[in-house]
Amino acid sequence: MRTIHSRADLKKVKRMVVKIGTKSLTGENHKLDEEKIGKFVKDVMAVKKMGKEVLIVSSGAIGAGMGRMKITNRPRKLSALQAVAAIGQGILMQTYEKYFGEHEQVVAQILLSAEDFVDAERYKNFRNTAATLLKWGVIPIINENDTVATEEIKVGDNDILSAYVAKGVKADLLVLLSDVDGVYLGDPKKPESKIIGLVERVTPRIERAVLKSSKGFGGMFTKVQAARIVTEAGIAAVIANSREKNVLERILKGEEIGTLFLPRRE
Repeated sequence: MRTIHSRADLKKVKRMVVKIGTKSLTGENHKLDEEKIGKFVKDVMAVKKMGKEVLIVSSGAIGAGMGRMKITNRPRKLSALQAVAAIGQGILMQTYEKYFGEHEQVVAQILLSAEDFVDAERYKNFRNTAATLLKWGVIPIINENDTVATEEIKVGDNDILSAYVAKGVKADLLVLLSDVDGVYLGDPKKPESKIIGLVERVTPRIERAVLKSSKGFGGMFTKVQAARIVTEAGIAAVIANSREKNVLERILKGEEIGTLFLPRRE
């Protein structure tokens, strides 16, 4: 891993994990928005051409399944969530195959559960598989195995899953893309609220601030928790808006985009 002390150091990143949220991939009625996916794929390919290794943690399977089944409200029952995830996962991967295929880029699907991070043999298998795919120039697309995971073995949120993945593959950087520009102290909808450009350490003050504006799964609170997990492991993190033009390339060039979390130095 390469130690990141500032935005300028982001140019040194070799391996990165990019997590993209459901709202950044879907449009009305939870259906996959192919324009958004096309943009994201183009962003990923831009940094791949810079010589970077990229792993994707992608949400969107449940949303895609809801869209296909014309379900407007997210199911609460676990079995229903698993069912729409089973429907949507194939749609999601098919769409990724289509757009990455336009760049002649091979992708692979990896489905994980919490057990894959706590069982030593399974954890080793995941790391070896990911390492082999990256060696072959393949982009792994990772999601939680929602169709079989029970409440007791669920990671529960792709923000947290992406943090575990980043630690497992010894990434230099975790990028969390959403529909928000970064971390704000205060309500992002209020004009007086300002974005935090740099976080040297995730403090209780920052956690309290984002908790007020968090809306459960996929909210800013879980993104900050993911940033805390990786920075404590020596990995930098950035929370940024997926709608920014060339967002990944500009992050790696050190531009002032989103909120940068510096890794702990001790």
